[in-house]
This record gives sequence, structure tokens and C-alpha cells, in this order.
Amino acid sequence: MLLQPSLHRHKVSLSSTISQSHPLPWKNSNFTLQQTVNYKKFTVITCSISQIHNYGTVDYERRPMMKWNAIYRRISLMENPELGSGSVLNQWENEGKRLTKWELCRVVKELRKYKRYQQAFEVYDWMNNRQERFGLSPSDAAIQLDLIAKVRGVSSAEDFFVRLPNTFKDRRIYGALLNAYVRNRMREKAESLIDEMRDKDYVTHALPYNVMMTLYMNINEYDKVDLMISEMNEKNIKLDIYSYNIWLSSCGLQGSADKMEQVFEQMKLDRSINPNWTTFSTMATMYIKMGKFEKAEDCLRRVESRITEGGKPNSHTWEILAQGHISERRTSEALSCLKEAFATPGSKSWKPNPANVSSFFKLCEEEADVASKEALESFLRQSGHLKDKAYALLLGMAVTGDELSKKEERTEQIDDNEENDDENGSEMLVSQLQGSL
Repeated sequence: MLLQPSLHRHKVSLSSTISQSHPLPWKNSNFTLQQTVNYKKFTVITCSISQIHNYGTVDYERRPMMKWNAIYRRISLMENPELGSGSVLNQWENEGKRLTKWELCRVVKELRKYKRYQQAFEVYDWMNNRQERFGLSPSDAAIQLDLIAKVRGVSSAEDFFVRLPNTFKDRRIYGALLNAYVRNRMREKAESLIDEMRDKDYVTHALPYNVMMTLYMNINEYDKVDLMISEMNEKNIKLDIYSYNIWLSSCGLQGSADKMEQVFEQMKLDRSINPNWTTFSTMATMYIKMGKFEKAEDCLRRVESRITEGGKPNSHTWEILAQGHISERRTSEALSCLKEAFATPGSKSWKPNPANVSSFFKLCEEEADVASKEALESFLRQSGHLKDKAYALLLGMAVTGDELSKKEERTEQIDDNEENDDENGSEMLVSQLQGSL
């Protein structure tokens, strides 16, 4: 039987690091950008914070942990975050402990990993006010641009981009801005920017294509995904594992099992590619949507084998496994997978699809399994999801301000979530593309 209950004994972790960018050495933290900065006087230290647009940078992550962890903890555990990260850094140096750029870049990486973008922004702002000590590289600029987009919005990121010296505007800077456009689903700006990147010969590898394909996935223009793949093939740009996984999902969401299987066969022939658990969980999701449960179960078994061999699935993958068990009416196995989904590091940024929760509750009612239903209800309560109207309605809980009957609202809510199933599937791929590189 797929995914025996003992499976949950395997310890699972997730390192979904969604990396992005931030501002440069402007002394004015209000981002008025009135100063002229002489970048030539800086000693350029390339500090790679592994991220979606930082290909080609030097990786310092193998260096000793040193003091960065203690600095990170002080910032993340601040009782009064309004004081800003700079207050922690000032206190650190007032204690006679001199900070290095590597340590600060490592702190920024960790803050971004846990989506503490404002605090990461403030660390760079602190460095920007000490230009004589911390020189900035194009890699730093890309990271800051991304953080600006997250903290202050895309328009501020565009202002930052315009004010950068042309010598800093390499593929990483363009990639950071492209990612900001895609994240905010600004299709016209993203397409215009990637055309400019083509003119500059910055679109010579899979990454920018993957980013654009995630945009088309999110706006349900799957034919554009096919066009991106065709362009890559025409230009002899090798597809990577993310390209294939997005392509598989696109084919599946178009309802073409045959086309999806053809892509998978091509993937197996590519010696540079090793299909991973994301590949099989993606295919399993698509087979479930198509009602091809035997093929879905075969894919889920492959996911299981990778987990037992030490793979580290995230909450989305555990939910997909649970969905497969629900479709096969295996209540205990489904609950075991949902339990893992809630327990996985990084699960705070994940919410189960209300349609899957509804299906599980319905199965429990049909099987008269009160204990399993109460267990999932407990997981939802502990995670704070019962404050969400979608989940509260499934349990018949009171919701303020409702004008419809509970039954009508519940039906409407579930219908909305079923319509958004496709988007949820593509969101998983976007998250893994950004977080795993």
C-alpha cells in the first residue's frame, strides 16, 4: 500500500529560500536617491546569496558560521521590530564587535529565507550608510532591487533600476527586475523587459525562460509556455529540471496526458536531467485532475520512494500525496500526509486547498471516522487557519458579516477553490523554482 503510516517517522525538512534583491549605497534611507554615488571607489566583493538571479557569483556559504547566526537571531527576535535592524547592528558594534560584509550578507540571506524582507532591507540600508566599509557589487544591487520590490513596491524598484550605473546593469539586475514583474503578474512589462534582455544577449540560459513560463502558468496562458520551450529548442538552450517540470504541468493543465507523457519521455532521454520528486508529484496532481488514478498512484509511489531515500518534500507535495489517498479512500494515510504537511519546516507559508479539506471531511463522514476529522480540525486550529473564512465554513463555524446562509456560502467558497485548483498547482512550481535554485 502506498505511503504506509510508518512513513511519517521520516524526518522531513524544507529549505524554500525565495531569494530576491535590494537597494544600493544611498545614504538616504527614505530612498529619495538624490546623491551621486561613485561606485568606482568601492572594493567590489561579490557575496553570493543563492538565489534565482545570482548565477555566476562567488559562493561564500562554505565559510565558518562565525557570528552571523548570533546577529540573525538578535534581529529576528527583536521585541520591538519598529526600531529596525540597524539598531541591532549599532548595538553589536558598540559592544566592540566589528561586522564584516560576509556576515551581513549571510544574515540577509537567512532573513530572506524566512521572508523577513523588511528586516533584510534594513540591513542593506545600514551598509549603504557606511559606503567606505561596504562596497556594493552588481550581485548586491540585484538582491537590493528585489527587496525594494517586496518592501516598497515595483515602482520603487524601477526607480532604483533607472538610477543604477550602466556598469551595474548586468543579467542579474535585469533578472531581479524581471522576477519582480512576474511576481506581480505585470505581463506587458515582463515581456518588454525580456525583449530588452534578448537584445543585450542576457537570455542565453534557462532561468529567464523559466521565470516567464511561471508568469504564463499563473495567468493560464499555457500556449505561451509551449512557445518559450520552442524558442529554447531553436536557440539550443538546454532545458533544466525546472523547465521540464513547468512544461509537464502546463501540458497537464491543458488536459493532455499524452503530451505530458511525451515530455516525460523526452526528459528521461536528457542525460543532464534526473526526474525528481517534484516531477512525479506534479504528474500525480495532473493525473488526479484527469481522473487517471492508477497512473497517479504510480507517480505517488515514485514520490514515496524518493522520500524514503532521504528526499525532502515540502508541504505542497505532502498535500498532493494526501490528495491521492483521499481519492483512493485511504483516510489514515491521507491524514498521515496532511500531518507531515503541517509539520514540515516552512509550512507557515502554506495553506491546504479548502477543496481537499472538504473532500477529506466528506470521506470521514462517509466512513464514520470522527477521530480523523477531529485530528485535521486540530491541525487547522493550531496553525491558525480557522480564522480563515474558507476553513471556518467547512466546519460550520460562525462567520461575521455573512449575508448568505452558511450552506450557500460554503458551496460558493468550495466552488471558488475548485476553480482555482489550476492556479494552486502552478503556484507550487513557482515557489519551488524560486526557492530551490
